[in-house]
Amino acid sequence: MCAHTSQIQKVEQLEEQYQVKLSDERQRELFDQPSYHIIGFTHAQMLIIPQEKPSVLAAATWGIAPESKKVGELKDYYKEAAKFGGGINARSEKAFDHFLYKQSIYTKRCIIPVSAFYEPHDHEGNKYPFVFKSKDKDFLSLAGIYTRIDNKVTFAILTKEASPLFAKIHNQKNRQPVMLSSDQEKEWLMEDLEEKDIKAIFDQDFDEDQLEYYPVSTDLFSPKVNSNVESILDKVEYGELEI
Repeated sequence: MCAHTSQIQKVEQLEEQYQVKLSDERQRELFDQPSYHIIGFTHAQMLIIPQEKPSVLAAATWGIAPESKKVGELKDYYKEAAKFGGGINARSEKAFDHFLYKQSIYTKRCIIPVSAFYEPHDHEGNKYPFVFKSKDKDFLSLAGIYTRIDNKVTFAILTKEASPLFAKIHNQKNRQPVMLSSDQEKEWLMEDLEEKDIKAIFDQDFDEDQLEYYPVSTDLFSPKVNSNVESILDKVEYGELEI
């Protein structure tokens, strides 16, 4: 499960990286504020690049919801959906037959730009967070799907079975987000992809030599600590870990 991310780059940097423009200029100041730790279960607002308009960065709510819902029903829906993961992630293996995902997988795919994301490692019953980020770029492009509910957009990050690296870190759930290479970003947003084309993207391994990863403070998982601080991205050494 990918339920914790970071996005600390300015909107202008995202616009330049992806050759897009922010869809609502009134939101620039909001999204220019660095978010060192974004928790999916808070259903935070993030920027996505939607398939229907791949030239823009659009604000979206983290937690995909059915288009049959109304905006005023989302709060109650998320409370009920919490037992199923809150729509934070969508299993790529179910993308073509799940009642919700199949509505979006052909026409409402998206890219979620993040500076980093976090995954938990279990050691003797204790959780240690690890951060993953690009070694030589400021961004990682995560694959997602979205829905449109009136004037709101809701999205989920697609996940797949863990690679050996992610199985070593995320050793309880054995999942990882679907990460897109630079070559796959435009392809992912194309209108004419068939099921086999989409599955081929899911199946292609991301070049993990491009990733940097290390443990960070357990404050990340503490509800009593404000973990949306710059230092949450700092490396922490744990003598009991052998990774």
